[in-house]
Amino acid sequence: MYALISRLPARQLLVRHAPTLVGALAIAEMFYKWRSFLLEAAGFLVTWYLLDAAVSYVERRLGKGEGGGSA
Repeated sequence: MYALISRLPARQLLVRHAPTLVGALAIAEMFYKWRSFLLEAAGFLVTWYLLDAAVSYVERRLGKGEGGGSA
């Protein structure tokens, strides 16, 4: 988490990673009712990882790499 925040520019954090974070929070809040903080936190982190991986895959398929380019 620290590496993500410290190494990426603020614009990339807000435009690229914040939507997947908010989406994962919404999914976890609506669907994960496991009565265990640890399980729900793990579910949230897995969901965030999968959403971010899906967005990365779509970006690669559309030709937008991590290096950016103009958007």
